[in-house]
Amino acid sequence: MANFYNDNPSLKHHLTHPLMRKIIKLKERNYTDAEKYDYAPFNYDDAMDSYEKVLEIAGEISGDIVAPNAESVDHEGPHVVNGRVVYAEGTQKNLDALVKAGLMGISLPRRYNGLNFSLVPYIMAADMVSRADAGFVNIWGLQDCAETIYEFADEDQRKRYLPRVCAGETMAMDLTEPDAGSDLQAVMLKATPDEENGCWRLNGVKRFITNGDGDIALVLARSEEGTKDGRGLSMFIYDKNDGGVTVRRIENKMGIKGSPTCELVFKNAKAELCGSRKLGLIKYVMALMNGARLGIAAQSVGVSEAAYREALDYARDRRQFGKAIIEFPAVYEMLSVMKAKLDASRSLLYETTRFVDMYKTYEDIARERSLTPDERAEMKKYSRLADAFTPMAKGMGSEYSNQNAYDSVQVHGGSGFMKDYACERIYRDARITSIYEGTTQLQVVAAIRHVTTGTYLNQIRAYENENIAEAYLPLKDELVKLTDIYAAAVEKVTSAKDSEYLDFMARRLVEMAGNIIMSYLLILDASRNEEFDASARVYNNIAKAEVAKHAEFINNFTPSEVNVYKKA
Repeated sequence: MANFYNDNPSLKHHLTHPLMRKIIKLKERNYTDAEKYDYAPFNYDDAMDSYEKVLEIAGEISGDIVAPNAESVDHEGPHVVNGRVVYAEGTQKNLDALVKAGLMGISLPRRYNGLNFSLVPYIMAADMVSRADAGFVNIWGLQDCAETIYEFADEDQRKRYLPRVCAGETMAMDLTEPDAGSDLQAVMLKATPDEENGCWRLNGVKRFITNGDGDIALVLARSEEGTKDGRGLSMFIYDKNDGGVTVRRIENKMGIKGSPTCELVFKNAKAELCGSRKLGLIKYVMALMNGARLGIAAQSVGVSEAAYREALDYARDRRQFGKAIIEFPAVYEMLSVMKAKLDASRSLLYETTRFVDMYKTYEDIARERSLTPDERAEMKKYSRLADAFTPMAKGMGSEYSNQNAYDSVQVHGGSGFMKDYACERIYRDARITSIYEGTTQLQVVAAIRHVTTGTYLNQIRAYENENIAEAYLPLKDELVKLTDIYAAAVEKVTSAKDSEYLDFMARRLVEMAGNIIMSYLLILDASRNEEFDASARVYNNIAKAEVAKHAEFINNFTPSEVNVYKKA
């Protein structure tokens, strides 16, 4: 019997981070919900007990049901019958188990039948489910689309749709089209008001839609006739029960094969406006995508975990030249780096999630009452940090996921190239994480302004002032030096006042900041829990090498040299 929560003590470490006391108190409105709901917690310990019980259930289902089904789901995959998606048998069993356990609507308010949990345990559940089967989390995990309905739909829509999600209905976000991938301003699916029936009608094609035949979908469509940019787009809610949408085909993908990626045809499909007209891309998709990117960061960490464990187990069992291959420096060095990257990306994931939790909870409170000046300032602070850390967590976490999957196959040698070993599937599944919901390059575009405005540098300085155990003060001293190198590199690039040069160097600057931040987070983790000692020390060496590499490149590069790369 495998339990993916109980066998991974780092999850409990992050669940009990000191900031969680404040997050939960705010989320529970100082525990006043206990007066209305007999299952609501009456204090922090009671809330944490509920979180742990739910995470243990999620861990058990992930280990005993989802993981054993992963290989058969990868082979069978979903298929289309009469314009509808039929999941693989294992996928349906996975979904039934999680729905029966009440693991839908985890973070939604209790008044809509949700659990009203912080985002942290929800992201942890996604982390564990992804470790079991990265494709399946794209079905179960899309419940976070319900957050967009909660934030922007009217109360009538919330009452009609959110309890359905909590009861187990699946969701989708229908954004991209054949000619509108990353450039969503080019979306042309047409939305026409049907005044006679008090609804809207959608016509057109959507492509690359994850879980495209979900029960409830958020659809980006062009509501303003004659427009061609983002100002003409609105967000709509589509209910599969109303019909009008057929699945033309399911894409034949490299990985995450259990997740149906669909091409959809809308023919006069009934829909209703979500929020206000013209704000579909400008406001609602941005919020939707930030949630999705956090989810992909969790998926990336789960895949990294699976890749590392497969490599570690194989290295312990496989014997060559009279001993287990884990005893060879070339192998244990690779495994130590994999573990450091895994722990670093997980620390960044949960730091980001806590930032998102704080500002979203304050936003929710602001719907009920006016915030105090201190609360408003704190909400603004965490909103800025969440905006800065989300693209970093998604971008660097997904790259590390790919690197760990690659190294897992390498540790397996020729066996890793065979479908007999799970690392082959994990390698294929990992590849998409740095592509969908915004490529790594687009995450850099989102992150670079936090380099130039000093958000990352200010937060790094804040970490300098945290309580760090004496054993890690030498590592901190190294990071102080790296921070000065990073600040000098930022000054060199920005002082040129050349936007193309800045864009050219953006990835290097963001990665420098990311390496320093993740190293600090691991030192802080190790200060609380010695389990992170090795990863903190290994990652510190990684950070030193990476920052030095990028700084060397920047210092020996002039803006005029960008032209050389244009000609390549």
